[in-house]
Amino acid sequence: MTDFRLVYIPVPDEACGREIGKRLVERGLAACANILPRMTSIYRWEGKLEEDREALLLAKTHMENLPELQRLVKELHPYRLPCVVALAIDAGLPAYLEWVRDNTRTRG
Repeated sequence: MTDFRLVYIPVPDEACGREIGKRLVERGLAACANILPRMTSIYRWEGKLEEDREALLLAKTHMENLPELQRLVKELHPYRLPCVVALAIDAGLPAYLEWVRDNTRTRG
């Protein structure tokens, strides 16, 4: 297992994902941010079944960056309770993972 994480962050639209993604990369909290422009989310919120169009922001980072990454996403995200879920990267191209390490503020 590695110390790298793929962070899953649904956002209301592509523009929001772009803004948050840019800020994460600019601050060295993520090496890369990808925005997938369209998905449908079905969920229960305050007792009511909801269905919304969203975009998906994926960020690649080192686990030591997670607390500050989460703080910044919460600050910038328009949702009262944004989904910020970090998934462990169990394996990957070693040169790519080294690039992630080199392009995040925390060097691990």
